[in-house]
Amino acid sequence: MEVRKAPPAMAKQAMNTEEGKELEALSLQKVAEFSSRIDAATLSDEVICALHSVAGLIFSVDSSLVSGAVDQRFREEILGFRYPTDDERISLRQAFYQGSAFPTMARLLISNICPKWLAQFPKTIRNQLYDSFFLEGPSIEVLEVLIPFLNPKGNDKDSDFDAICSNVERLLVICLLEKEGIRRLLGEFSSVEKYGGNIFNQDERGLDSRVAQLLASIPDKIRVGASSKLSSFSFFKRVAIQLIIGAEERAVELFNTTDKEGPRDCSFLFVGETFSRIIRRGSTDILVSEIIQRIYELIKSCLSTNSKECISALIESTPKSQFWLNLIETMKDPYSIERLTEAILRQLAVKNVTDSEAYWILWLLFNKSCNKSDSIRVMFVEKFLLRKVFPLSCLRWILQYSILQFPPNCVELQLKTPHFYNTVQRLVSIWSKKDFVQSSSMEQQAYLTAAVGLCLEKMSKQELETTKDVLNSILQGVSCRLESPIDLVRKTASAIALTFSKIVDPKNPLYLDDNQSESVDWEFGVLTQKKKKEIIPTKKPSLPDKKREKMKSEKQLEIRSPVLIEEISDEKVEKNESEDSDSDDSLEPYDLSDDDSDLKKSFSQLSDVLNALRKPDDPDGVERALEIVEKLVRASPDELSHISGDLVRALVHVRCADVAAEGDEDSSELKRQKALISLLVTSPFESLEVITNLLYSSSVDVGQRILILDVMTESALELSESQIITQGQNRNLITSVSQPWFVPSNKGPTGAGPWREIFEPGTSMVDNWACRYERELPSRERKAGKTRKWSVGKPKDLEKVRNRFPLYAAAFMLPAMRGFDRKKHGVDLLNRDFVVLGKLVYMLGVCIKCVSLHPEAGALAPALLDMIKSRDVCNHAEAYVRRAVLFAASCVLLALHPSYVASALIEGELEISSGLEWIRTYSLRVAETDSDTECASMAMNCLKLHSEMALEASRALESVDRVKAQTSTLNSKLDNIIIPFANMK
Repeated sequence: MEVRKAPPAMAKQAMNTEEGKELEALSLQKVAEFSSRIDAATLSDEVICALHSVAGLIFSVDSSLVSGAVDQRFREEILGFRYPTDDERISLRQAFYQGSAFPTMARLLISNICPKWLAQFPKTIRNQLYDSFFLEGPSIEVLEVLIPFLNPKGNDKDSDFDAICSNVERLLVICLLEKEGIRRLLGEFSSVEKYGGNIFNQDERGLDSRVAQLLASIPDKIRVGASSKLSSFSFFKRVAIQLIIGAEERAVELFNTTDKEGPRDCSFLFVGETFSRIIRRGSTDILVSEIIQRIYELIKSCLSTNSKECISALIESTPKSQFWLNLIETMKDPYSIERLTEAILRQLAVKNVTDSEAYWILWLLFNKSCNKSDSIRVMFVEKFLLRKVFPLSCLRWILQYSILQFPPNCVELQLKTPHFYNTVQRLVSIWSKKDFVQSSSMEQQAYLTAAVGLCLEKMSKQELETTKDVLNSILQGVSCRLESPIDLVRKTASAIALTFSKIVDPKNPLYLDDNQSESVDWEFGVLTQKKKKEIIPTKKPSLPDKKREKMKSEKQLEIRSPVLIEEISDEKVEKNESEDSDSDDSLEPYDLSDDDSDLKKSFSQLSDVLNALRKPDDPDGVERALEIVEKLVRASPDELSHISGDLVRALVHVRCADVAAEGDEDSSELKRQKALISLLVTSPFESLEVITNLLYSSSVDVGQRILILDVMTESALELSESQIITQGQNRNLITSVSQPWFVPSNKGPTGAGPWREIFEPGTSMVDNWACRYERELPSRERKAGKTRKWSVGKPKDLEKVRNRFPLYAAAFMLPAMRGFDRKKHGVDLLNRDFVVLGKLVYMLGVCIKCVSLHPEAGALAPALLDMIKSRDVCNHAEAYVRRAVLFAASCVLLALHPSYVASALIEGELEISSGLEWIRTYSLRVAETDSDTECASMAMNCLKLHSEMALEASRALESVDRVKAQTSTLNSKLDNIIIPFANMK
């Protein structure tokens, strides 16, 4: 018969009597006799008899079962044992477990009997005698005794240690999981108040916390090969199930009594402490999955009833809900409450619950605590709206519960409180600040924008006007976001502007982008998934890939068959004459109403185009000039070199919006951009001199500066991918520097091998100035037969891709870098015109990338690194500029040849080594601390490129070391080569 142990308060009262003291002394005497007998024992049967002498006084033992498992010599002792009465057994058990007898006995059972004798016990003896001391005792005392043995001071390879840990783990599985000892724990805690104890008194204070700590620490202390039932996932799942079932049973018991303790019930406090410990150990999702399953069934049953009673009253009248109403109050750890709430919201979103179900689940858990504690309200308003980022559905639930404070689809209760208006004012004020736009991540900006937009959708025009400073804050936030070059930031401004316009004038919605949808997608594509981009977004995007391909095909066609403009016009005349020679049946009446259009001839000279571009009062002439200027420039007439500078200046100052027809502004802008690109490609030096001066001129605006930088970027890309047509022999004036000048040419018969440098034995590289090179040649084989093929045809045009940009790289980059930090009238790149600064750094990165692995990259890279290293650039407040800096740094790493880096280190050039070290440290700092996720990902990519560069440079240095080992008179500064922070010499 199982007899339940009295709670601590009642047991301590009994121990203070004379009878209790005598029973405790008797228990200690029996334990001492047991210790003496097992020390002197030489047979397992002697240990069984000694164990039976103590167990028979405390438990109900079957003597016949025990006597059948021992030898004949020991059966008489077991059968002749005098068992106490039931009342005596209960008293002895209370004295045994409440005093110091049980801890002493447990230490003997685990430390002495387990490693030496337990393996020799029959299974029936182990279950009847050994395990009963732990299974029949109170769970609190058993936990406090067993768990410290999981961490003994000893070697884990010791056989005794392994046997002890294995036995303790087995007992924990049986006691806590198989016998549901955790539910018994709740029963023991719930009896404290019943018997006059008080867990808040000095004697029992911290008991719930101490036991919860022991229980939650079990998965941390078990061995590697322990039972899977004690692993974190399985153990905490079973613990959560038992705690929830036991707490709901206790809630029903309290509901049926007049004395309702609520959150001060000791069993509820223990559940709250255990939940906090589980959450602290990172198993929040395991706990929340069990919580949601129970709460969802409870709320669903309440919502499905046809009762006319209010839902809140119906929930409160449910017995099991008493535990859930008091759960948050029993948890004293703010971090655990926050993590629990966050996990509940996210799992509800995964479960796809309705808005009504989610609202009442939050109401059930947080209603009482929100009314009593300010920290819970602050958690929802401050942390969940301003610091965290949740899915959009969770954001709706947070606003509905904590801000609106009434159920969804409940019209009669939709009266907004002052708390709603104060929260909206605070959200809008934070959203409108420029510092928030600059320092917050894209996800955080989209999340707060959605919160502001969802709140505005619940407001009327009168409410918006009466709310303090909301109108001004909305206008300020929209204007500062429209200035951003990042597309997502401008989308947030457009969404708020559209929502705001619907409140002010529903018939005239304000659309600031191409999306004309009446409903706003508050997810913005980032609250659910993240997209990675390799290049920075631009305020005014450069030519799309399709247009660039189209331009390339047009340029290839013009290169292959260049014709004069007069020949084009002659072809048109011949075509018109052939059309006039048709039959009279095809003649149509000629419209004389617009006869002036036929008198407008097309331009055939660049000087005429220049004159037309300088006449803004003739929009038709300007439009026709933009139509023909690229073709004329691509034809490379003789006058181009003399007029290219004036053409660049005229094209930059043309206002396409004034001369183009309505709706064709983009087409005119594209024509102007393509014309400027053709000028920079066909006449680079003359055009660059003018366009770089215009870049920092006070006579151009921000849009024109962005146009200049876009044109320079596209021109650099085109020059680096130039196609050269050769007929017969190669007659290019610009040679490619693909190998050192002193290495022989690779020309030769087909199949020839590469050149190899030959060192004479006994000579050094310094002594042997005339180096010898050798290579393998294919054997000359004559094919059988006498047939030969002869051809008198013209040699076909050969097409080769040659990088022409290195010749002009300095002209592109150096003038553009000279005045970026100067502030003058109309020019302020470091502050107001940060978009131009980002575009400038991006253009320079593209330029240095276009000279990759070329000697020119080594000459230009230090200047670019000095620019982006400046504090005002690399630490700019705008993420757009920081992205451009990381892009340029990555391009520098791609452009520098590893052998050049190695030679720079050998020669002691500090500009390269310090610049590369700055890239590494800067990328590390950005990856760890930058709030912009795009910057962090680009920094990680930059670190990857830096490590690859360091590896290739180290290999180049190793080859230098091999050469050094073969020579004897090299310079002494090759003795110690160190790559910065590479631990390599």
